[in-house]
Amino acid sequence: MKKPSKTALRAWQRMLSGRRLDLLDPSPLDIEIEDIAHGLARVARWNGQTHGAHIFSVAQHTLLVEAVLRQQTPRVDHRIRLAAMLHDAPEYVIGDMISPFKAVIGGSYKVVEKRLLSAIHIRFGLPAVLPDEIEAQIKAADMGAAYLEATHLAGFAQAEARRLFGRDPKLPAATEKDYVTPWSAGRAEKQFLARFRALLG
Repeated sequence: MKKPSKTALRAWQRMLSGRRLDLLDPSPLDIEIEDIAHGLARVARWNGQTHGAHIFSVAQHTLLVEAVLRQQTPRVDHRIRLAAMLHDAPEYVIGDMISPFKAVIGGSYKVVEKRLLSAIHIRFGLPAVLPDEIEAQIKAADMGAAYLEATHLAGFAQAEARRLFGRDPKLPAATEKDYVTPWSAGRAEKQFLARFRALLG
């Protein structure tokens, strides 16, 4: 039997919205926030190696990152908050690959991830590529969120988490407790959409 040519291989995914997203050449027109919210609410952080009755989803993680960003930079512009919420949005189609494995496979994953993120940014009125200063702010918030997740959910000792992820971001106690208690997929999806619409509006 003749093998299919490389050009015949499927590089797109059908979304529940009906959109067909090309992973190699993503169009902003094929991106819907409902697809992103639905997908991210069902993707597990830490490869699912977390405590709790539910997975700790990427959707909940992105909301935690945005909360940490607000704590670290209280007057930060809402567009930067939106960018923080969307920083892992490509994972709604490519999944959450843990950092150690990204290091093993090299740059191919990053190329696809960056193309998707640029298309997502354009779809929602953000620059295709964020300025370095904003990237640094979001990365700092991401590391703060990772510290909280590592110590509350993923079995890391505080000393090890500090070495890998930096300092405790010191969220208010009630906020921290809520955001590091894994939500159901339905709640994560709903809260992601609500926060997205508040920031976009």
